[in-house]
Amino acid sequence: MLDTTPLTVAVERFADRLRAAPQSRLQRGAAAEGFALARELAVRAQRIEAPGEEPRIMPDAGVFAVADQLGVAGRDLAEALRRAESAPPELLGEAVALVEGAARRARL
Repeated sequence: MLDTTPLTVAVERFADRLRAAPQSRLQRGAAAEGFALARELAVRAQRIEAPGEEPRIMPDAGVFAVADQLGVAGRDLAEALRRAESAPPELLGEAVALVEGAARRARL
């Protein structure tokens, strides 16, 4: 089993920054960056939980919901990685790197 704490910490840190960001910052790209990340994390979780099935795509719920969508997707992926007995350890590192990169690009 993987220790997914680095992923949940990184996701919650970014989600908190999105929640605290002014609307203007969200609309200038921070929300789009967070939403793209949320979609990617959700797809990765689904591929672990249901390999071979077509992942469902997370709907866009708007700039004020993106932090919550990111939090849910990040926790889902962390849980999928934790439960997956054969998940390669590098999947966790890749996910953390995705979160950190998105947070840098969002400039929050």
